[in-house]
Amino acid sequence: MPYKELLKKYSDPKNFFNRDLSWVEFNRRVLEEALNPELPLLEKIKFISIFHSNLDEFYMIRISGIKEQIAANILEPSIDGLTPITQLQKIEKALQPMLKQSMDFWLNYIVPELKKNKIEICSYDSLSDAEKNILTRYFKKEIYPVLTPLAFDPGRPFPYISNLSLNLAILIKNQRGENYFARVKVPNILPRLLQIDRIIEPDKKIQTNGNFSAKFIWLGDLIKANLNLLFPGMEVVEAHRFRITRDTDIELQEDEADDLLSVIEENIRQRRFGSVVRLEVESRMPEFMIDTLTENLQITKDDVHVFDGPLGLSDVLLLYDLPLHQLKEKPFHPVTPKIFEEEGDIFSIIKQKDILLHHPYHSFTPIIDFIKQAAEDPDVLAIKQTLYRVGPDSPIIKYLIEAAERGKQVAVLVELKARFDEENNIFWARELEKVGIHVVYGLVGLKTHAKMVMIVRRESEGVKRYVHLSTGNYNAETAKLYTDLGLLTDDENICTDVADLFNYLTGYSKQTDFQKLLVAPINMREQIISKIFREIENIKKGGEGKLIFKMNALVDPAVISALYEASCSGVKIDLIIRGICCLVPGVKGMSENISVISIVGRFLEHSRLYFFHNNGEEEIYLSSADMMQRNLDRRVEIAFPIQDKSLKTELKRTLIKHALYDNTKARKLREDMTYIISENGKSKSVNCQEWLMDHADKLIA
Repeated sequence: MPYKELLKKYSDPKNFFNRDLSWVEFNRRVLEEALNPELPLLEKIKFISIFHSNLDEFYMIRISGIKEQIAANILEPSIDGLTPITQLQKIEKALQPMLKQSMDFWLNYIVPELKKNKIEICSYDSLSDAEKNILTRYFKKEIYPVLTPLAFDPGRPFPYISNLSLNLAILIKNQRGENYFARVKVPNILPRLLQIDRIIEPDKKIQTNGNFSAKFIWLGDLIKANLNLLFPGMEVVEAHRFRITRDTDIELQEDEADDLLSVIEENIRQRRFGSVVRLEVESRMPEFMIDTLTENLQITKDDVHVFDGPLGLSDVLLLYDLPLHQLKEKPFHPVTPKIFEEEGDIFSIIKQKDILLHHPYHSFTPIIDFIKQAAEDPDVLAIKQTLYRVGPDSPIIKYLIEAAERGKQVAVLVELKARFDEENNIFWARELEKVGIHVVYGLVGLKTHAKMVMIVRRESEGVKRYVHLSTGNYNAETAKLYTDLGLLTDDENICTDVADLFNYLTGYSKQTDFQKLLVAPINMREQIISKIFREIENIKKGGEGKLIFKMNALVDPAVISALYEASCSGVKIDLIIRGICCLVPGVKGMSENISVISIVGRFLEHSRLYFFHNNGEEEIYLSSADMMQRNLDRRVEIAFPIQDKSLKTELKRTLIKHALYDNTKARKLREDMTYIISENGKSKSVNCQEWLMDHADKLIA
């Protein structure tokens, strides 16, 4: 069925969940992890931090976009039938109870539980005089020098407030009884929570044997208690905390740019001055202060969030580093597959068979060693790689530089438009260019999100290529926290496709035909939908139809419509979607054959997998792409096949089976957009991530 007919058939708004409301439900599941009574205390704190950090980014990107639409008078409904104004109202209505719940949980459960475990977050008034005196001396020496009080009066304009900064709004009075408004920024170069006992006894040995104890005070409280030192000769009448969130999604004019790197740098500078989309204030702040802030920040009362507790709870993640291992989940150390221990030469290993790595259960070290060996091997002629998010201290960058210094041809596509990693990527791009590496910044209008490395090696039988393809980034740190899948192969057809794709990215190639890879924006959507319709045809011919898709988000209307059509034809569809899902499952006559679950657990589920039954000739593709318009139309993405039968069996036996049977972390999506605990395998507790950790040494690579 042609796209337009397919989309028209399922175009009723009730057939689609709103993207942003679906995201809110995802973040609710993050909050539910924090509330999980079985989770250790510091793990709860971690999820509280993630919940609030997610919200910060949501406001910076998504809410700012909706508000821009409203400001531009773009009021047409989206595919789900909601106008921007209605979306905003529904989002705020859904979020407010969650924000209150998270704050109540922090104040009434987390803080008391920390105290039971000898970790006390103190108010300034509760400290002894001796402690106050020591903290005042510390304030004068370490904090006072970096503070800049900014007055606001007819002679001095309202000060610039930076994004996500915590501030004090202060009312001061001079000797004539005249009131003035001032602002002091809580410096982000210092930790939000100061450890009092370390300030008092900086040389005291840290106890790690279970006897650890600590007292903390909020940095903002210490500054507030010493404001008189910042305003000598004035009376500090009152001071209250506030925090703002700015629009950081500034549009790039790439088509007009002579130098993309310069444009990105300018974009980063402009981001600091994006419009304010949210103002968070503490509940004791008086109305006149809120009015002063809203007027000068050019926002309305609807943009104000009032909290009865600390602002910026994303910062509490620093408590996770406390040496209290009994308050964390059992440690897990990734395993290195035996094949890498038995055989030192990675190229020889890949010649024997395709290698599947499942992070973080498998160590990321073999991938680093793949680049390292390529850099050191005199027979390697060239290395080509894409880099999206690499981290601040990347061993891979080190070996790429070493390879170039050894005279190898090295070409790296650095995606400068990787949101919030732009500055880091600009730094690495310049470091790579310094040693003569060919650095490419991608294609105009497209982000390069595909994860690929190709090694070209001279061997006795001629020049040979080896590739690594992945669902996740070349980042050794996030590889310990995100679940991702990677393939090492020397398959000639796949290697040819990868070579052609690198030429497409670095030169003027107009390649549109690929032998094994599905490539966005060229053919991925068409190929995925074609394979969905192949399942429909198999059903019509009396065969079996089955699809299993695992991804982070399902938004694309065409793919959703194709899945509805497959469901109506009797194809059984299991979807494992961590985050946003705009498909409505379980609707009679449309999606009763579709089941959707979400897993939010210890690790961030990040791998994408697309399984097609294909009448017994099963196909499994792994991908860097979610089924979203941005991935399929505005990014360079790949989906690569798992061809080795034993590896297909391994994926079905481990990841697919245990994800679908998970009844501990999995939540099942209902047709009203709520989630309930999955009941699969009810008689036995199944936790997919726990099972994979417990069996990491037995996973077949």
